[in-house]
Amino acid sequence: MLELSSVSVNYGSEVVISDLDLAIGTRGATITALLGPSGCGKSTLIRAIAGLEPLSSGTITFDGVDLSRTPTHHRDFGVVFQDGQLLPGRSVADNVGYGLRVRRWRKPDIAERVTDLLDLVDLPGLGGRKVAELSGGQQQRVALARALAPRPRLLLLDEPLSALDRQLRDRLALQIAEIIGATGTPTIVVTHDHSEAAMMADRIAVMDGGRIVQDDSPEKLWRAPRSVRIAKFIGCTTVVGATISGGVLDSSLGRVPVDLPDGGVRIGLRPEAVLATSVVKKSLAKGNGGVIGTVRHVASLPEGTRVRLSVAADLVIDAVGDPSLRVGDEVTITLDRGRMAIISEAPDESSSETATSDDKGTVGRNA
Repeated sequence: MLELSSVSVNYGSEVVISDLDLAIGTRGATITALLGPSGCGKSTLIRAIAGLEPLSSGTITFDGVDLSRTPTHHRDFGVVFQDGQLLPGRSVADNVGYGLRVRRWRKPDIAERVTDLLDLVDLPGLGGRKVAELSGGQQQRVALARALAPRPRLLLLDEPLSALDRQLRDRLALQIAEIIGATGTPTIVVTHDHSEAAMMADRIAVMDGGRIVQDDSPEKLWRAPRSVRIAKFIGCTTVVGATISGGVLDSSLGRVPVDLPDGGVRIGLRPEAVLATSVVKKSLAKGNGGVIGTVRHVASLPEGTRVRLSVAADLVIDAVGDPSLRVGDEVTITLDRGRMAIISEAPDESSSETATSDDKGTVGRNA
């Protein structure tokens, strides 16, 4: 168990991390993703845990032992940085076995361990290859194997996939999660990509402004972000005020049955939470409580058709729709309860805001 208590890190007069608390290695959560926007302090926190950055205040303990006087090379933590930091003129085997030679392992034991790890990271037989001859994805797997070679107590991955293309990142994210699962090594992975975090991690700690603002399972984070800011960061392009009464959530975008107590809430909507279907009869749709929107833009994406809609006079939302939709078409809007986020942060009753979107800022008014 790694525990951070009231941790702060300053660069001169600049506060980068402020009074941060976090526990890593809880039961059932081998991998924790540290998720947050660029500049929020994620990489600084990883460096502080590794012993590469001094604390301004607070404590970091591992299995109850304060690490403040434990130098980096005695912490037994494995670290993989964004660029891998491999030895470019050396072979794959030399790179993977580097930490073992430093620890004075016997040569036969090093060779056996390197072979086992290259099999684990799906690079069998490449030990004699120069790392410069490998692809970016292969190099990152070599860096992972090198970090795992000494059997570290904790693994720290600092944006390990950010330099790779999207398709390769998705594939490697799953591979890395499987590799770490096979070793059972408690791991922290830093990322600014919420999809990548969800593919890799058992828990996600959202960091913003040098603090942890939410620490939950991926499912709970998607369904119940604690604030509008978190909801938008994890992909909710629209936030709408709503009222729950008698098991029905009523908003300017329609009604949805919910199993939640009565009261005012905010809902966060990703495009996939909103379905746009062609209007057969406008009067019939409205009579059945449907909300009508007008298609402003249509984009064909690999995962389906994405549409941007105007709703009433002042709300623009993103939704998924049928490939047959065209700009100017009128559509009926349906909300998918299973894909909505109910924001924990209570609505500000003094505010007239009911809807915001990434496209137009504050765009709604109370009904």
